[in-house]
Amino acid sequence: MNGAPPIIEARKIHTYYGDSHVLHGVDFHIDAGETVSLLGRNGMGKTTLLRSMLGLTPPRSGSIHVDGLECTGASTHETTRKGIAFVPEDRGIFPNLDVLENLTMASRSGPAGGDDWTLKRIFDLFPRLHERRDHMGNQLSGGEQQMLTIARALMTNPRLIILDEATEGLAPLIRLEIWEIVRQIKATGIASIIVDKDMDALLPICDRNYIVNKGTIAYQGKSRELLENPDLCKQYLCV
Repeated sequence: MNGAPPIIEARKIHTYYGDSHVLHGVDFHIDAGETVSLLGRNGMGKTTLLRSMLGLTPPRSGSIHVDGLECTGASTHETTRKGIAFVPEDRGIFPNLDVLENLTMASRSGPAGGDDWTLKRIFDLFPRLHERRDHMGNQLSGGEQQMLTIARALMTNPRLIILDEATEGLAPLIRLEIWEIVRQIKATGIASIIVDKDMDALLPICDRNYIVNKGTIAYQGKSRELLENPDLCKQYLCV
């Protein structure tokens, strides 16, 4: 926005798992304040793209840039310290810590020193977590664990939050709660990259969308354009 470089950008990246060539010259970027989706069938490379940008599965060629500066090969710790929070598909909470401890240990100032996300603000956004604040991580339901993971990411005061399979496997009412939380996060100006299969919920929230197919970007564009092209959805997204 306003001529600023993207928060994070992938340029022509090729990523492998052993000899398996997963990403084939992928380009991707997200600007400050944007909400962007990654769509595609299972196994098409969505999570690999996220992992590549975060340094968890470094690309073999191509480059990753944060704020316009190349950080290819940087550690995940170095990248996330620049204001990027990752909510993985497996949630990754600490089962032997209670909710309050999970949140407190994640708390830190943002890259510009911001401390907007306090425990009070988190509990206002996630009243269910306030009710469960003394419960251990492994005593929470799947939906509560997902809320805790998102809340823990917000405690790092990020400017970009990445949600991999935001509502996968959750009960319908819990999914509705998660989507409402995502909308509230968007309203604060935090950028989001979201992987999810619920297009009815996802597309109205997103500013732009990428479709990943067999390790390439098959499409990128605005939600309205995608909704007006049912053949594209049928080709790349329907099972």
